[in-house]
Amino acid sequence: MQPDEALSLLKQGSAQIISEAELRQKLALGRPLRIKLGVDPTSPDLHLGHALILRKLRQFQDLGHQAVLIIGDFTSMIGDPSGRSATRPQLSRDEVMANAETYREQAFKVLDPARTRLVSNGEWFEPMQFEQIIRLNSMVTLQQMLQREDFRDRIDRHQPIHAHEIQYPIMQGWDSVMVQADVELGGTDQLFNILVGRDLQKQEGQPQQVVFVLPILEGLDGSKKMSKSLGNYVGLTEPASEIFGKLMSISDELMARYYPLLLGKPLDSDAHPLEAKKHLASTIVETYHSHEAAQRILEDWNARFSEKRLADADLPEFFFVAETHGRDALSIVHGAYRTGFDITKSRAEVRRLIEQGSVQVDGEKIRDSKAILSLRPGQILRLDKTHAVRIG
Repeated sequence: MQPDEALSLLKQGSAQIISEAELRQKLALGRPLRIKLGVDPTSPDLHLGHALILRKLRQFQDLGHQAVLIIGDFTSMIGDPSGRSATRPQLSRDEVMANAETYREQAFKVLDPARTRLVSNGEWFEPMQFEQIIRLNSMVTLQQMLQREDFRDRIDRHQPIHAHEIQYPIMQGWDSVMVQADVELGGTDQLFNILVGRDLQKQEGQPQQVVFVLPILEGLDGSKKMSKSLGNYVGLTEPASEIFGKLMSISDELMARYYPLLLGKPLDSDAHPLEAKKHLASTIVETYHSHEAAQRILEDWNARFSEKRLADADLPEFFFVAETHGRDALSIVHGAYRTGFDITKSRAEVRRLIEQGSVQVDGEKIRDSKAILSLRPGQILRLDKTHAVRIG
């Protein structure tokens, strides 16, 4: 592929490239470029937010370039302060290494192993002498570090910034020097860190890496960044049914946002929202599980909800006991979520579901949370758009 054609393809879905001209020059070098992505194993699982950037890295691979995936076993013990309003809790090395093993496995759900160089930044940070650390710190200024918006915000709010947090962008930048990165990928919150890498490469006499940042994927709540700690995530290794159910629960507005980011195409304005959402959910399941799993889940969902054939669906059983679960609709639905799906919903959330007509018994809507229900075995209790139980 010619450089202009490759550039046109690669920049699709990007938020900012510094600079397109530099990237085109590198694409014209006639050799595989080293495309760097650093991931910190601060939790055991990768989610769709990580996959967004991994997919761009795979696109570079498909054009013949080499992915350099850096597992931040040392940087994880600091914790990236990007976008944080408080200091991250520090992890032990054992915790980090256990998480790192799962990251390696999950990343290859997207990446081509044959074109991936997998390294840990402990390879160069662990043997460093204190004299070398001082030299590394001398390459940046405190004023430069405090230009970070998140640091400035914390200063304005009189919240502490610990000295070890300032080391993070320096360490991430040094990673770029050690692997001689041609391009570094990251989310928009990584812009400052990647620019530090450019500065350190220049000081070390290396060609500067291209900054290639992608949009941040919002979580299922539609407001905050997708994060396991916030509980608004879709994990790559979650059961197919869980992935499908989570994506079916998102708002129509968020679905329009997910289409270009996760599927690489805009949402068809003429598409029916429910059908479009099913297409999104089944495509994601197919990507991270299989075509067969996606078909099975979609057919089951249609049987449960779209075609209203809940009686034929494989539903979890809820053994209703009045003395345990109560007799009013609010208490029964509250207990059914916990028993059937291990989901804890507040009583206020359950009350809203009932009042808006989401709760049904054998197709009949229950709108009064105080209504006394007489349930018998075999009846179908629908809790919301994606959850229903069979009374046992």
